[in-house]
Amino acid sequence: MRRTDVLLVSLGSTGGLRAADAELRSALERAGATVAVAVAAPQGDVRTMALTDLVWARAARAAARAALREHEPRAVLYSTTTAALLWPAAGAIRYDAPAAANRPGRHGIWQRPVERRRLREAHLLVPWADGSLDETPAPHAPAVVVPIPVEPSAAEDTTAERDIAAITYGANPEKKGLDRVLAAWAAARREGEELVVAGTDRVPAAPGVRNAGRLAPAEYRALLRRARVFVTAPRREDYGIAQLEALADGCALVTTAAPGPYAALPLARALDDRLVTMPDAAALAAAIRAALDDAGVDYAARALEALAPFRRAAVDRTVAEELLPRLLG
Repeated sequence: MRRTDVLLVSLGSTGGLRAADAELRSALERAGATVAVAVAAPQGDVRTMALTDLVWARAARAAARAALREHEPRAVLYSTTTAALLWPAAGAIRYDAPAAANRPGRHGIWQRPVERRRLREAHLLVPWADGSLDETPAPHAPAVVVPIPVEPSAAEDTTAERDIAAITYGANPEKKGLDRVLAAWAAARREGEELVVAGTDRVPAAPGVRNAGRLAPAEYRALLRRARVFVTAPRREDYGIAQLEALADGCALVTTAAPGPYAALPLARALDDRLVTMPDAAALAAAIRAALDDAGVDYAARALEALAPFRRAAVDRTVAEELLPRLLG
């Protein structure tokens, strides 16, 4: 019986992580690998970030132990540094941002020192973006950057109506800066224009604001195809898949210059640097108006060109030519 090539230990604590792991598994299988997935058991909410990471790390360890006995894999790939913190066997680590960057102070009091050991001991690091690697404490294992692939959600239709002025995604309202977006929208909007807020139910009532709530991915992407502008003002952005999806579906991206790996930020600057601004309401409002009133007619086409390294074909090449050989080497 052939041994399993890769065991993917999936934390799966959010929908975004589950989707990213499914994409990676598919890419590895398209490259010819056999892949088993060990998924951490769901965990309840606890009081602190440090405790949250502990319960999820323990769940990932339990899932990995059982899968190692069953599959005897040639390589182990832990998805997130949290999944690797208590690993039962060394392997590669895939992550959007290290705890060193997104667990400041007491939030990462035990995670950061353990993470530093894991980053040195890992066989390979597989960050989502160049910015993820930039934030990774040295010394660390060698790395291969493998983005999450993003594609337009439907075939291009130049006749489709963009009847929504602006849209934002606020699954974590504080981190995504929803308060900043709403303040800027109040200053920027004109009569008849509407901002749609997706991903959260915590949206205060305001003129020209519609709460779409939590949506299935297909429903959310359908809204993107109707929107002219995607606006966001994150306080930190660990990757920003929502922004990449918005660019793929033809939205102009208005954003603040947030810290973090933020894969879409250099794309936004290259496409139209007027739309990358400071987080104060006046500056963000001016950027929203520029996007609504004066976005280039070729913005969407140029955005698709800029997304070429994030398209599935490009990611598949990286997985087949760089990641898999180094995992199994």
